[in-house]
Amino acid sequence: MVDIPREPRGKKRRWVYLGAGIVTIVVITVALSRLGPAAPSVDKSTIWTDVVKRGEMVRRVRGPGTLVSEQIRWIAALTAGRVERILVEPGAEVDSATVLLLLSNPDVEIQALEAQRQLTAERARLVDLRTMLENQRLAQEALVATVRAQYLEAERTIRNNEELAEKGLISQIELQNSRDRAVELQTRLDIEQRRLGVITDAEESQLAAQQAQVDRLRSIAEFKENLVASMSVVSGVSGVLAELPLEEGQWVRPGDNLARVVQPGRLKAEVRIPETQARDVAVGQVSLIDTRNDTIAGRVVRIDPAVASGSVTVDVRLEGPLPKEARPDLSIDGTIEIERLSDVLYVGRPVYGQANSLVGLFKVVENGNAAVRVTVRLGRSSVNTIEIVEGLVEGDEVILSDMSAWENHDRVRLR
Repeated sequence: MVDIPREPRGKKRRWVYLGAGIVTIVVITVALSRLGPAAPSVDKSTIWTDVVKRGEMVRRVRGPGTLVSEQIRWIAALTAGRVERILVEPGAEVDSATVLLLLSNPDVEIQALEAQRQLTAERARLVDLRTMLENQRLAQEALVATVRAQYLEAERTIRNNEELAEKGLISQIELQNSRDRAVELQTRLDIEQRRLGVITDAEESQLAAQQAQVDRLRSIAEFKENLVASMSVVSGVSGVLAELPLEEGQWVRPGDNLARVVQPGRLKAEVRIPETQARDVAVGQVSLIDTRNDTIAGRVVRIDPAVASGSVTVDVRLEGPLPKEARPDLSIDGTIEIERLSDVLYVGRPVYGQANSLVGLFKVVENGNAAVRVTVRLGRSSVNTIEIVEGLVEGDEVILSDMSAWENHDRVRLR
């Protein structure tokens, strides 16, 4: 009988344990390789959220703007001149006769004097012409009177000669001569009367032409005098001097704006609405104007048809009493109510949420300890809210703040 050598039991157990350990390591390695990266953590204090609601949603648009006077008077220079003296500073109350500043221009004064001289000379010519034409007319009237007297005398001579011819005291030749004389004088009388009519008509025409020349020079002289008077620049209306951007000694040209006068009691708001939101604004919509210290109710009265610097200017008429701080050029914020949507899902407007778009939002889950990304279709928007078309239900809580730092993650932990 031969004895078979056997390995010790302790050594066999070591091999079993070693194999089991290797298998465990392999399983753990495979399991860990299949797990995704750990969800990042987000501090709750750095985000803000809102809950999806159902009900009436008021659509509004907002834009910055200024208060402006409904009645603004720009005072422009009628002539070139140098600013000699500024009498009123911006902010002062003025009336229609208040002199704001004084200009000077010797050339304008010389032109006014020359225009006045020409007017005086033409007036003298008018007087001389009227005198000359009147003398001509009077001389012609005297001539007509003389010829008429001679004609009447010739008529009497004919009647006398006819009586004498019947008695045979004068010859028929003498009678015929008297008749021919009367015909001649009648013809002359008709000619001189027509000449008197021509002279009278010509007198009226020549005087009218000379009077027109005088009137023309009078208008020129008045215009030149007005230019001289305009160098004393007056307000023209009552109100507050809002702007006078000049300095003494400065040269201004015709048409330059010298000052701006406004009526502070009649103000309106000019609100600049982004062009992408202005399409829904209409005349008559209710508006609220925020002056930083108070709010003023208003209503849209005009929409500018043109776009300037990416915005559309909307005029809002202010209703009710104005607050004490209301004054021209005051910066304000205007909110215009577009429409009211009933029975819709809506939530606070997210940072990157645009109207009628598809976005990814993080919905809060696990009792506020985590958030997962969901795809949400947005609808119509307002200033602070936006309509939810699909992707969320009433009561869902979503993160509205900027989550672009975790755009590559579908889940985050909230701590």
